[in-house]
Amino acid sequence: MKRKYPSMPIPAVAGVIFSGDRVLVVKRANPPSKGQWSLPGGAVKIGETCEDALRREIDEEVGLGVKIKALVEVVDKIFLDDQGRVKYHYIILEYLAEHVKGRPRACSDAMQVKWVDVAKLSLLGLGQDTIRVIDKAWKMRAK
Repeated sequence: MKRKYPSMPIPAVAGVIFSGDRVLVVKRANPPSKGQWSLPGGAVKIGETCEDALRREIDEEVGLGVKIKALVEVVDKIFLDDQGRVKYHYIILEYLAEHVKGRPRACSDAMQVKWVDVAKLSLLGLGQDTIRVIDKAWKMRAK
């Protein structure tokens, strides 16, 4: 299915990956969020479970191995064009995950990747949905 002007929403996954007091963020290399900081992840492929898709996407995008802990939230990302038509539509399953192996590096869909202290997230210009999901995952992790 084509991603731009799709005929239906595209299922996707993203990881809220913690290491100590830091969370991993990526600067997107492709539309619709090119140049923006967000969580690593991507589209689910046919025949793939959501958790398998997350492990694959994290490996492809940032070169890390992760342990998936729990589903944090489901987020709708809908981008409209100037005429009000749906240009992109993703349904993203956001998972809490822990870093278990590897050093982060920008691969495939990432221009940059970095660990950011959770207390300094506001300095990156992250979207409100992303900040809310990270905060929720941080609280889940503490339990």
